[in-house]
Amino acid sequence: MSRELPVPKAVKDLFEELLGRPVTVGIGEPFRAADLKQHPLVSTYVDDGLILRAVVGMDLPLAAYAGAALGLIPAGGAQACIEDKELSANMGDNVIEVCNILASLLNREGLPRLRMYRTYLPGHDAPTDAAAHLLAIGRRLDLTVEVQGYGGGRMALSYT
Repeated sequence: MSRELPVPKAVKDLFEELLGRPVTVGIGEPFRAADLKQHPLVSTYVDDGLILRAVVGMDLPLAAYAGAALGLIPAGGAQACIEDKELSANMGDNVIEVCNILASLLNREGLPRLRMYRTYLPGHDAPTDAAAHLLAIGRRLDLTVEVQGYGGGRMALSYT
């Protein structure tokens, strides 16, 4: 039995519930090699044997807006982080929590449980194997996510 990708509505519902505001989710463009040079957020998910099973990526704008919205930080704070190309400590902690909760979309009854292992914030290099999964063709979901009152960006989920 293989893992099925979550549907975009499940991602939308999770973000809305978590952030407490309307979110728009649509099908997006896949990450490309040039996008990885911008050092997006990369979150890795492993099974109980610490084997990499899934990777989530977010571009800097989405990471900043999601982190700000979760912490009730004004949108201007997120925009400043985007201009500086670096998340504040608060926004970084908040978006790591978002990634941790995203694990709930990856788990299905009857399959080994996946958990977030590590999140590499924008501006930090992720391991080559994890970053490569954001470029791989296969079982992946590429989305645009717009957080009302903040802004949006791109997100990718790829199973290894």
